[in-house]
Amino acid sequence: MNRNYQKELDALIQQNKTQGITPKLMLHACCACCASYVLEYLSEHFEIYLLYYNPNITEKSEYDYRYSELERLVSQMPLKGKVNIVECEYDPQRYLEKVKGLENEPERGSRCSVCFDMRLSYTAKYALEYGCDYFATTLTISPLKNSSIINSIGEEVSKKSGAKYLPTDFKKKNGYKRSIELSNEYNLYRQNYCGCVFSK
Repeated sequence: MNRNYQKELDALIQQNKTQGITPKLMLHACCACCASYVLEYLSEHFEIYLLYYNPNITEKSEYDYRYSELERLVSQMPLKGKVNIVECEYDPQRYLEKVKGLENEPERGSRCSVCFDMRLSYTAKYALEYGCDYFATTLTISPLKNSSIINSIGEEVSKKSGAKYLPTDFKKKNGYKRSIELSNEYNLYRQNYCGCVFSK
């Protein structure tokens, strides 16, 4: 049976609201476009630490530009709660080592799963360091990415790390459509590839 991750998230948000709780969330962000709707949606319900960890972006200029767009979005968007950007190391060599032997895998194949695991593991580590109640990723907003796979990896990372994973499917409730609207509103850079040299 397919899980309804959106329904699970809505139920958790409602439960926290009833109890008057605003949990801390370490949210991995791949870019400003994907983060836009997610921040609009979640900033009312969580204190967000936005983690920009993307060693899969193999060009430094691309990496820096996406980070500057994320900073600009957070500074310009009227968010309902506190959002803190957490920048971390840029280490594309680590990514290339992790996916060695998978260079010719198709998009959405095992190379992508290794990449998701790498980024979610790092996010979980930061969630524990910052004392966050949950960790999650904006990646599930993309219609090109399988939310079930991302959530399964997130839950496996949770078991290994001890950090609590927040299952999501941000493309639901017209999330992807809203991200496009916000991207246009803030004139955000919309890249046409995930960032790795193989997808480019």
